[in-house]
Amino acid sequence: MPDHEQRQDEQDERQEGDADRRRRRARFLRELNEAEALRDRVRPRRARAARMRQAMHMRTFRW
Repeated sequence: MPDHEQRQDEQDERQEGDADRRRRRARFLRELNEAEALRDRVRPRRARAARMRQAMHMRTFRW
């Protein structure tokens, strides 16, 4: 029986660790998105040029 309880505790810790990792990842991705949006607002010409380059790349990209 104690072995079963120990395995259950390890599984609970792993689930908490996974949830924490997903929370940290979601926060990181939100902050990254905010940083990109801020960069686009601060440097609109560079952002527009980057969008144009990306659009040209997608138009000439061969699947």
